[in-house]
Amino acid sequence: MPVRTCAGCGRKAPQTELQRFTASDGTLRPDGDVRASGRGVYTCRSPACVERAAAGGGFARTLRRPVRVPEVLYALFGER
Repeated sequence: MPVRTCAGCGRKAPQTELQRFTASDGTLRPDGDVRASGRGVYTCRSPACVERAAAGGGFARTLRRPVRVPEVLYALFGER
């Protein structure tokens, strides 16, 4: 099973335990089926890790481009 690293907290975990995101058009979106082509970024399934990755530049750094993180994304993982 592939191991990935959370862009928020840096924890390494099996790919199935983390949430994958992509940003083909510059806007971050979840890729729950892990089927979208291109570079992806992973976080733990917690609002704290999503927020930390957005605030600390983890999404942009891993995806190697600036990305916009929509507010609705935080709602997918609980209240912000």
